[in-house]
Amino acid sequence: MLERITEFLNALGIAAPDRRGWVTVILTFLIAVLAAWLFNPAVRRISLRAGWADRPNARRLNKEPLPNAGGLAIFAAVIVALVIATLIDPIGLPPRLVEVLAILLGGAILILTGFIDDQYGLPPVLRLLVQIVAALLLVSVDIRIDVEFGGSFSSAIGIILTVIWIVAITNVVNFLDGVDGLAGGVSFITAMSLLAVSAQDQAKAAATLLLAALGGAALGFLRHNFPPSRIIMGDSGAYFFGFVLAASSILGDLKITTLFGLFPTVFFMLLPFLIPMGDTIRVIFRRLLQRKNPLSSPGKDHLHHRLLAHGFSQARTTLILWGLTLVTNVVAMYVQEMSWAVMVATSIAIILFLTVIVLFRWRAHRKELRRSAAVQVAGDP
Repeated sequence: MLERITEFLNALGIAAPDRRGWVTVILTFLIAVLAAWLFNPAVRRISLRAGWADRPNARRLNKEPLPNAGGLAIFAAVIVALVIATLIDPIGLPPRLVEVLAILLGGAILILTGFIDDQYGLPPVLRLLVQIVAALLLVSVDIRIDVEFGGSFSSAIGIILTVIWIVAITNVVNFLDGVDGLAGGVSFITAMSLLAVSAQDQAKAAATLLLAALGGAALGFLRHNFPPSRIIMGDSGAYFFGFVLAASSILGDLKITTLFGLFPTVFFMLLPFLIPMGDTIRVIFRRLLQRKNPLSSPGKDHLHHRLLAHGFSQARTTLILWGLTLVTNVVAMYVQEMSWAVMVATSIAIILFLTVIVLFRWRAHRKELRRSAAVQVAGDP
């Protein structure tokens, strides 16, 4: 049995399948799914008691207050999964422990910033400064885009590109969080696609483990967030997803040797985020032309809002954008010269996982409706 599994993993190009590191990756993923699945209801109850909720406004689609501290449960699920998996088999983590801890620390800083912003509001400039500090934290432990052109300016160019990349993806994911299930699903699809690529290289084992935890947490969260959602991730969760995805994509040996080499590398890095980033850029320019602050001006001018305006439900809008995201991620894997076996296996796994989680959410929603109806009937005179 193990020999057949090893042969299958070899066919997918998985690095060192005979060392059973893949078992740790799968275990990390499953623990994160279970932890997020279990933690979110508890966080929802605490949020309702504490008043941590998004009120209906020009940007949100909810008609009543919705708990917005899901990011806390997501962060806790990632930490629990990584700790347990590391205790069992710390594949690739010891040499990269400082980098992984820096990513988690930067993520924690953004979780806290997003949480405070969700509950009390923070100026856009302050949020941006915190994001830059978190990005520089990564640079300080050598998680950066390594540029080998530009002479004496190569280090500065690499730092600037790294900060731009981290801050941009952090905000792109945050802008996505306007429809139930969208940001979580896009984060899951992207994490799984990046995992499929990083798993080909044993030197990127730490990134693989981190992405497994992140993808699992996103999937477990979707059990409660797919429309109609019971809880949303808030800015805290969106910042965390964006930051960790951006950091994981450059954790390892990402070198750009020439100015010309910058373009295919950037193209590959952008592809998984092509749809949300293109939409974000369009919205930013549109708001600037209207002389509005693109970071603080609320509105319903994103692609998902346009789909809703054309009569699509939240669930259908989310599914459409999940599909587009999967396509761009497959293209990104193709550009990275992944085999067809890897692309097909990754796509099937993503579709199956999302299908199962959506069915679980719909089944739970039907039970919620029946309980609500029963309570209403019991309360009638």
